[in-house]
Amino acid sequence: MLKVGLIIGSTRPNRFADKVKPWLVEAVALRRDLTADVLDLREVDLPFLREPIPPGVSGGVFSDPKAQEWGRRLEPLDAFVAVTPEYNHGPNAALKNALDSAYLEWQRKPIAFVGYGGVGAARGIETLRGVVIELQMAPMRYEVNIGAEAFSRVWRGENSLNDFPYLARSRDAMLDNLVWWARALKTARQATAAAA
Repeated sequence: MLKVGLIIGSTRPNRFADKVKPWLVEAVALRRDLTADVLDLREVDLPFLREPIPPGVSGGVFSDPKAQEWGRRLEPLDAFVAVTPEYNHGPNAALKNALDSAYLEWQRKPIAFVGYGGVGAARGIETLRGVVIELQMAPMRYEVNIGAEAFSRVWRGENSLNDFPYLARSRDAMLDNLVWWARALKTARQATAAAA
């Protein structure tokens, strides 16, 4: 069974991510090919990156103990889904910092995105794609964009995310795609490790 890390990117109080988290956890729990590890950045409490040398130069070693622990938590995971808001046409700083605070543990693993806000965080996700490519990850084409209508209705308590079938279809297609890539890349990583 594949292990997916569900990264809850927002650390704000009263965050919308708290409505997305159970919706994703529930979907993964119904599958036979995935188990979830929720990586809530509010709980991880990473300091902002302050490494004296870049991790590419240090061989992926971080001097900060919290970053080292973060990497240890990521290492056994096969894939990731990042839940992100969009602030000022970009991803939030806590999520970008979490990506920057590990290195080797991300490499050759797939990542998908669930975004929310006016345009479903589409612009923030597009920025994150460039970041994760630099980390040698494989960003998925399929994503979930919780746009203005669903976002505002769920936020006001008028509906739940399950009331929007198109979001569930997007979520399920995203997870199916993520599993395909996670299997392929895990097999390739294992073959490379065996050859070494």
